[in-house]
Amino acid sequence: MLREFHLADFITLANAACGVAGVFLAMLHVASGSTVHFLLAAAMAPAAFAFDVLDGRVARSRQQHSVFGRELDSLADVISFGVAPAALAFAAGLRGGWDCVALGYFVCCGVSRLARYNVTAEALAEGADKVRYFEGTPIPTSVVLTAVLAWAAWHGRLGDALYGGSWSLGWELHPLALVFVLSGTLMISKTLRIPKF
Repeated sequence: MLREFHLADFITLANAACGVAGVFLAMLHVASGSTVHFLLAAAMAPAAFAFDVLDGRVARSRQQHSVFGRELDSLADVISFGVAPAALAFAAGLRGGWDCVALGYFVCCGVSRLARYNVTAEALAEGADKVRYFEGTPIPTSVVLTAVLAWAAWHGRLGDALYGGSWSLGWELHPLALVFVLSGTLMISKTLRIPKF
């Protein structure tokens, strides 16, 4: 099977590997409490983003577009920009019942957004090599959420010290979790159109 991979596909796998590393490092932070583990986990997001940008450029420059590559890219993105940020948020202290609902919603929105993109990409491209715009925010925008969490960690604002504190609404909710709800909602929006560069 590996002989069927193009160079861009291996770069996409590097994106996925960064996402998996981010999840593992987030779990290490939960076990150790080490801010270094947390910041390393957060650093995996921009690394994954770099590989995500690079794989598309390599595929276009080598004219090696394929349905396989597109699907592989979406699966890697789910890990790096969906599951990994949610795991990092959980590690940061978003562990209340409503927090988990919010993080689950965020990941499900990311999965739905990528599935919709894969189904509509050819129609949105209108015969060109790539789509001209995104419907909803692209899932890699979750790098911003990761940056917010890294900023919080850098300033010692994890766990009970999270920005916004927490509310008791039957289950615990940290207002910071609502940023993930907003991000997920923007991803699945059909009215929001963002030009693709």
